[in-house]
Amino acid sequence: MLDNAFRLLKEINDHSYEAYIVGGFVRDYLLGIESNDIDICTNATPKDIREIFNDKCLPLEDYGSITVVIKGINYEITTYRKEIGYSDNRHPNEIKYINDLREDLLRRDFTINTICMDKDGNIIDYLDGKKDLGKRLIRTVGDSYTKFNEDALRILRAIRFATILNFNLDDDLKEAILKTKHLLKNISYTRKKSELDKIFNSPNFKKGIKTILDLGLDKELEISNLYKVLDSDVSSSIGIWSILNVSDKYPFNKNELDIIGDVNEVVALDNLNPSVLYKYGLYVNSVAGKIKKKDAKKIIEAYNNLIIKSRKEINVTSEEIMAILKKEPGEYLKDIYDDIEREILYNRLKNEKKSICEYIKNKYS
Repeated sequence: MLDNAFRLLKEINDHSYEAYIVGGFVRDYLLGIESNDIDICTNATPKDIREIFNDKCLPLEDYGSITVVIKGINYEITTYRKEIGYSDNRHPNEIKYINDLREDLLRRDFTINTICMDKDGNIIDYLDGKKDLGKRLIRTVGDSYTKFNEDALRILRAIRFATILNFNLDDDLKEAILKTKHLLKNISYTRKKSELDKIFNSPNFKKGIKTILDLGLDKELEISNLYKVLDSDVSSSIGIWSILNVSDKYPFNKNELDIIGDVNEVVALDNLNPSVLYKYGLYVNSVAGKIKKKDAKKIIEAYNNLIIKSRKEINVTSEEIMAILKKEPGEYLKDIYDDIEREILYNRLKNEKKSICEYIKNKYS
């Protein structure tokens, strides 16, 4: 992947333009972290890039960025730019293409994301990003207060990087967060959830949560139950969102909403009960168990000991039930299946065709 990126840089260089890999890939490369997301910056305009790579470019253009596809891998190429004015605490009012790499780097968020790499693998570090990597420090490019006023989402991005990389926040940066955190209310719930998901999905998520609480961002983010996460054994974002219970504000897809709803129901139930395990499944019961700090091994063992895990495993068919009772299809079949299911789950009826048929004949004939 990196070799392909070097060839792409060389192609741009061969057309008399500058081009560098920039940002997260270089940062992770220097930290020894595997990354598959390569961004490229250049003084070539989007029009120039399209002329160089022609049919390798995706048709859409986003804020002057062109995506070039090489051997099935997407490379986002962005023209050096200056961003002018931020009236909504999120997006620049105007973008102006420029011809100066250093000036382009000055518009970026954190120093560790400004390190560049050329086609020969040489590192270009105008803003001391490597020094901050060595210090394990998240520091803004320029004045933190200004950066957060320009784009308040950078507040959550700072915490996300500190969480995932296990870095510390610069003191000036933390002070600026305290002064600008109210601006988070101007950011869409969709964008806030995207950053929070990355924090919550990190193995180091408790560091991120503690940072959010220490800086008092839970109020601004309207996630007032966040402290409860630290008192639980949850280890997944879905478990955290279940505790936070903010589906009336934050956007979730149908699958997320269904799982969160089930978890919140099961928290009030016995997660070792065969009916509860059968109805809601192992994952939901495990998440609920972690919220309540229950023994996960016992929940797994109880689930594995279920005689049946779905209705399809019951050893009798609808046709056989109808034949025993000499009846046409009807609602009664569901009631009988519910009954059989319960009896098998509680080990009062063997899941054997002969036993089940005898049970139906004696009870329902």
